[in-house]
Amino acid sequence: MTATHETSISDQLIALIKLQHIDSKIDQIKQLRGDLPEEIRDLEDEKEGLTTRLEKLKTEQQDNEVAKSQAAVDEKESEVLIKKYEEQQLQVRNNREYDALTKEIEAQKQRIVDAGAKVVEVEAAGPIQEAAIEETQQRLTELEEVLVAKQSELKEVLEDTKNEQADVEKSRKKAAKGVDPRYLRAYDRLRSRVRDGRAVVPLLRGAAAGFSVPPQRQLEIRQRNRIVACEHTGRIIVDGELFTTTVKKIKV
Repeated sequence: MTATHETSISDQLIALIKLQHIDSKIDQIKQLRGDLPEEIRDLEDEKEGLTTRLEKLKTEQQDNEVAKSQAAVDEKESEVLIKKYEEQQLQVRNNREYDALTKEIEAQKQRIVDAGAKVVEVEAAGPIQEAAIEETQQRLTELEEVLVAKQSELKEVLEDTKNEQADVEKSRKKAAKGVDPRYLRAYDRLRSRVRDGRAVVPLLRGAAAGFSVPPQRQLEIRQRNRIVACEHTGRIIVDGELFTTTVKKIKV
């Protein structure tokens, strides 16, 4: 990033320093929240998952109870039908009718076996389902208590910093207007890319943001008539004295 007008570039460097200082202040305010926002999101996701699991377990429990009741009905119906078919066997006129009734009786006996197996299956699953529901409900209750506490803590932090952040945000808007749109776009991209949010860094003792700067580059930076980017990180490097002087004049 280069330009030809010394006064314009010098002004832009000062404007970028101001913007960086204000953004760093906003970052500090947000850091007071710590990991609370992320923790709350994780807790809310877990709560949603547990709620879905609990609903599923209760639905399965209800379905099993319905299946158990239906199995009891099936068993009674089959017993009645078996008795009916056995009585009809005594009145048949040929082997074909007798065999047909025998098949019906066998089918109903199998139905009774299946119904009994379903009852055994449901009764065996009952305690396991109850334990799973109780465990899930207990975890959900505990999680909701933690979530409420975290949300309250975050609300308190937000209340404490609300006015300060609003004031700094106003200063930020004003400072951003002083930066040429080209440089503002580059600055914002850098801000989003670097971990610590520092897109503009001072040259101090021949280095910037932990990287040494070649002597020729240092000279260009001190002349303040070019916008120089770090070849390692892409950060905008400014003269350390200009950075310090500018920051001292900022009131946020």
